[in-house]
Amino acid sequence: MQDLRLYAVARRRRGMTSAPSVENLLKVARVAGVARLLGKSMALAYRLVGKDKYDNFRLERVYDSPFLVTPSVFNPKVPRTGMFLAAQIQARTVQRDWDVLDMGTGSGVCAVFAAKHARRVVAVDINPAAVRCACINALMNHMEHRIDIRHGDLFAPVRGERFDLILFNPPFVKGAPRDDRDRAWRSNDVAERFAAGLRLHLKPGGSALVVLSTYGDGHTFLEEFAKQELETSVLAQRRFVNERLTVFRLRLGPGSAATPAASP
Repeated sequence: MQDLRLYAVARRRRGMTSAPSVENLLKVARVAGVARLLGKSMALAYRLVGKDKYDNFRLERVYDSPFLVTPSVFNPKVPRTGMFLAAQIQARTVQRDWDVLDMGTGSGVCAVFAAKHARRVVAVDINPAAVRCACINALMNHMEHRIDIRHGDLFAPVRGERFDLILFNPPFVKGAPRDDRDRAWRSNDVAERFAAGLRLHLKPGGSALVVLSTYGDGHTFLEEFAKQELETSVLAQRRFVNERLTVFRLRLGPGSAATPAASP
């Protein structure tokens, strides 16, 4: 905890913008026991209404757009992070001539919303079931001609490519995933590898939008962004009973000039 406080102070001295958000995360960490209790209560409520059945086929509507969620694929609506990130994808955040990467696309919700505005969207997921699910949802929303869906781990499927905008709803709980579905929640090294590879895949002037929750280890991502000297600011934030969601905007800082594109 002391290390994180020092990290927040150091960020302020360097004039970087994410220190207040780090402080907010620390405040929530002080009441982690309460958050866990609330989380368990929410989980029980989900079971009572049948929303815990992640491994069933479910048809969800996200802002009036239909999305089929297939077994082992992250539901964009029930845990809220996918839907919240998708809400930020508008004409003011995505321009018509942009190339967009949707990292960890899951059901493809962010890819579909980005395709409504961008010239081209590449969607990537390590879970083969998610790749198939995203293909279905691209078809259902008549965006299959603007979305290129690929299977692979982080930046590996886009070796040598750069993007104007990169979207990521990451696994922000630290730990080894138990199965493909759990990869959407847990990872031992995604924060480090994503932060290290980001500068290699952003166009000059490009940015990334990353959604994090106070439920989990979001501070790990913020620490890795700081190590890579990425400029971090808050685009949107929303409080719920058991968590606070924040969408961070990342840009290349003065000390993180673009290098020749490659896969980390």
